[in-house]
Amino acid sequence: MTFNEQLSALEAEMTACEQTSGMSVLRHGELVRLHYRQLIAFLRNGKALPEVWRLPEWVSDPRLLQRLLPDSVVETYALYHDCGKPSVRTVDADGRQHFPGHAAASERIWLEIGGDAQIGRLMGMDMDIHTIKDIDVPEFASRPEAATLLLVGLSEIHANASMFGGVDSVSFKMKWKQIDKRGRAILKLW
Repeated sequence: MTFNEQLSALEAEMTACEQTSGMSVLRHGELVRLHYRQLIAFLRNGKALPEVWRLPEWVSDPRLLQRLLPDSVVETYALYHDCGKPSVRTVDADGRQHFPGHAAASERIWLEIGGDAQIGRLMGMDMDIHTIKDIDVPEFASRPEAATLLLVGLSEIHANASMFGGVDSVSFKMKWKQIDKRGRAILKLW
């Protein structure tokens, strides 16, 4: 099978797997990509954000845009970042689904179908901005992908805000606080 044929099959798997009730894994990726595009249009051109966004102070630091990977790479990564979720999905005794190791599975599957290695690497690091500890920040900040992962992570929590109950929900605020803290620490190291 060609890459495009394998990608179509992967999209079908992502469409058949629910990220959350009523939203497929592929739709989630589409929303993350859309929010990333909105954020980048705001940062580059001052285009108004069409939805409710809660932007951290550090987001307008020009070093972020200077360090971003190419748009085509970032947008493909954002769209397919969870492509491994269907392969690792489990359901617990209470009926809740989990996706253990989905970032590593996404990287592996992306590379197996012949996807770009840089995009696969981003997929493998996708959860890092949400989970790293203070001690891990210097290593993370030294990565060439750090700015991309930070801005896609910010886009992702906004794309997921409706699942959390909006930007005023406790869940969103917790995720936002984590990414704000990491962004401040990364930019301080730069």
